[in-house]
Amino acid sequence: MESFSRGWSFLKQAWQMAVKDRDLLKPSILSLIAGFIVSIIFIPLMVGAGFLTGGEGSVVGQVILFVLGAIMIFIQYMVGYIFSAMTVHLIFGFLAEGDGRMDKAWAIVKRDVLDLMSLAAASTAVNLFTNAIKGKGKSAGRNAIAGLVDTVWTEAAFLLLPAMVIEDINLKDALKRVGYIIKNNLLLVGLSAVGIKAVNGLIGFVVGLLGIGLGFAVGYGIISVTGVGSVAGLVSGIGLGVFIAGIFIMLATVFTSYTATAYHTCLYLWARDVEKAQAAGSTAQVPAPAPLAAVLNK
Repeated sequence: MESFSRGWSFLKQAWQMAVKDRDLLKPSILSLIAGFIVSIIFIPLMVGAGFLTGGEGSVVGQVILFVLGAIMIFIQYMVGYIFSAMTVHLIFGFLAEGDGRMDKAWAIVKRDVLDLMSLAAASTAVNLFTNAIKGKGKSAGRNAIAGLVDTVWTEAAFLLLPAMVIEDINLKDALKRVGYIIKNNLLLVGLSAVGIKAVNGLIGFVVGLLGIGLGFAVGYGIISVTGVGSVAGLVSGIGLGVFIAGIFIMLATVFTSYTATAYHTCLYLWARDVEKAQAAGSTAQVPAPAPLAAVLNK
């Protein structure tokens, strides 16, 4: 319960930063829009390719769909990491200078684009690997292994991004940095001590459920008023219902994405400061970044 309370407190701290500097939210919104566009492009392409090649019923169709699916996953990861990297730099700039600047964030993304591509490629490989494990059977053991691999890599990626963006290092060196930080216990608070994942999960569930419920109510209301036999009423009811639900789900995605990135950025900055203090021979307690310190000092 204390973990969840801390997570909720950090969420408020993170959004206080966003209120003071609204640029911090822009990358999360742009990421959502870009990801939506990628899906619009690839899903019809995959459906068309499957129809023309025989889909899962032919070897050629399976190969083509696998390749297109892998490309789509890679691009989705790339889009997500580009805008997450921008968020990391904006938060870093806000904490260091009181202002996160979009122009600097864009410059960092251009500088690190090849490194972000390597991270996206690694995440794609992990995604395909876990899906392959699940696809070989419905064994609880296989699903548990796939879930563990996915969870560990997702958490690692959250720390790899700040290392790559703030330190200007490639994926290989970022893996070494994060491994060193974990091995030497430089993360002074465990990843589960502040329940960001639980809080984000609850918010995503509640907001998503609210959106679906409201969308269904509005859609059903329109269909009821116009009559089930009315094509216009049926189309407008379903369309508006899906639109309303989609808006709520997108809001939940922006909310949780920004909060998680803010938390892991603060966590990485704290570990980096602890490392520097230890290297200088200091035994003094190193304060966490302000949003995290406000939570831990309660």
